[in-house]
Amino acid sequence: MHRFSILISPLLISLITAATQANDVVFVSVAGERRIAIFDLDVSTGAMTARTSIMVDGEPGALCTDPTRRFLFASLRQEGKLASFKIDTVNRTLIPINVIDADADPAYVATDQTGKFLLSAYYVAGKVAVHEITDGRISQSGHWYTTDEKAHAILTDRANRWVLVPHTGPNAIFQFTFDATSGVLTPLAPEKIVTPEQTGPRHIGFHPSGDFVFCDNEQGSSVTSFRFDSRRGTLTPLQTESTLPEDYDQGNSCAHMELSPSGQHLYAANRGHDSIAAFSVNQSTGRLTRVGIFKTERTPRSFNIDSQGRFLIAAGQNSGKLAVYRIEASGALTRIGTHEVGTRPWWVQIVSMN
Repeated sequence: MHRFSILISPLLISLITAATQANDVVFVSVAGERRIAIFDLDVSTGAMTARTSIMVDGEPGALCTDPTRRFLFASLRQEGKLASFKIDTVNRTLIPINVIDADADPAYVATDQTGKFLLSAYYVAGKVAVHEITDGRISQSGHWYTTDEKAHAILTDRANRWVLVPHTGPNAIFQFTFDATSGVLTPLAPEKIVTPEQTGPRHIGFHPSGDFVFCDNEQGSSVTSFRFDSRRGTLTPLQTESTLPEDYDQGNSCAHMELSPSGQHLYAANRGHDSIAAFSVNQSTGRLTRVGIFKTERTPRSFNIDSQGRFLIAAGQNSGKLAVYRIEASGALTRIGTHEVGTRPWWVQIVSMN
């Protein structure tokens, strides 16, 4: 029995270590305190534990990771800069790499599908940019393109051939080809799709099938589905659905929008009604059916869904709290936790450690 206990102890230790390391890490931009807060997320229960935070040289806004989850990138909106960090998977923290000058108010950052380039959209400057990434370091120079006011997001499609840029000012989504070797963008003809007045396309998402694109509308308090022509990189509107209850008549604007990893559900944040609207997605037609509207913290600017589609974490910009939800099979949200995070949380990024 004594020899058996000696043999089993290393196994128990390895199991405990594996269970700990299986937990995801949650990074939260806390703009009002110029720091990125770091939490552990228990992937089996959704429980969160505050771990640490790192100070940054500005007000962190949008966050993203490269596809390998080795690096995290942040916009410093007030300062007009972009920052990069190495994700320390052992200590579950961030190690600064570099900060570069960009342009006024970088509202969104995303890498291309290979992680070779960092794409950014500029709300005040009305531009987009592509910078090369080398071992997590953002190049000082980049390719710059003037689009229009209030560029609010930028993403490549899953094939890494096309780039879409929604703008809340001119009610338009700009369309580009993307050269995955050089990082060069080339405007399509037509260069943009124009949406109805007072819609304000803000954030976008590509369906895993490659056949559909979804966008939430800041001023329109709605979400729109599009047919995506993957041969031409262009959009055709299919349907627009409100994110609000029919009897709601107060002010509201949509903020973040995100598809679940499976593409079966879509979520959009309501600032004003202070809720997350949930929709099911028809996988064949791209049409949306509302599942429900779920109350959340005040002014939900950002949220994120874990890589397995089990949990959604939303940040209340004006409450300083995080709301944690379990995602049910139907797409409905069940609130399972609330956590203090700090002044003006702007972005949530969940990173799988598996």
